[in-house]
Amino acid sequence: MPRSPKVRQGAPYNKILGSLGRAQARRLYGLQAFIGVTQQTINSYETGRRRVPVSLLAAIARRLGISIEELVGEPAKSSKRGPTPKLQQQMERIAQLPRARQQFVMQVIESVLAQRP
Repeated sequence: MPRSPKVRQGAPYNKILGSLGRAQARRLYGLQAFIGVTQQTINSYETGRRRVPVSLLAAIARRLGISIEELVGEPAKSSKRGPTPKLQQQMERIAQLPRARQQFVMQVIESVLAQRP
């Protein structure tokens, strides 16, 4: 059987799988049996010598107790659906302001909150 081509340097899932391998050794114990591959294959995935097949990502994530997004280095999706709340949109706009303007807005907010019983 031909070997998988070497993964490009810095592939996120290999870094994450490698770091999880060290951090969660107990959970990784028996991972090869859980997903049906050898420990040598797991080591190849961790070091980036082999690509993790897409078909195994769900099983690996389930065994490690993380989402597939976390395994491949993507930020976890928000569980809320629908449009972004207006307050969050405003806070994002405030974050784009110059530092002095941000401080002014924070002073106004703090003074309003201090007046509230």
